[in-house]
Amino acid sequence: MSWTDEKVNKLKELWGKGQTASQIAEIIGGISRNAVIGKAHRLNLSAKIKTKSTNNHNKEYFKSTNQEIRKKGRRSKFRSLILNKDFEPAKNLQLEELTENTCKYMEGHPDEKESSFCGRKNVEKFSYCPLHLMQVFQPKSKKEDVIEKEEIPQFIEKKIKSA
Repeated sequence: MSWTDEKVNKLKELWGKGQTASQIAEIIGGISRNAVIGKAHRLNLSAKIKTKSTNNHNKEYFKSTNQEIRKKGRRSKFRSLILNKDFEPAKNLQLEELTENTCKYMEGHPDEKESSFCGRKNVEKFSYCPLHLMQVFQPKSKKEDVIEKEEIPQFIEKKIKSA
């Protein structure tokens, strides 16, 4: 398959109108979607230009979708957690100084001499303080958005209720 001037002009025209590579390949005929993408790239055709109305429509769609996720999603409940301004500072403890009640989040690389452990008071039944607990245990994805009473730490549950 070779690109004739006629096919190249048709490609430029359809690309400019915002047609997808698959649609262009189907219209021109005898070429694949990847061939269209490759030729468009070699011709330095700009990325798909969306019309103003399409952009506005997409913004409205994502705005409403985001609001729904904020209302429903567990991920948003984790985002709403804000640490108090009087949150205790890290104590930078060494391994030998850790106890059952201290945060075991390591700051720095184990090979570095300056590395240490957080040392703040940990959350009950966890090895980390509230700050590091949110970093280490990422919220479930949308597919796993089932909330069970037992799996939410008590300090998070209080924040969710107050939000």
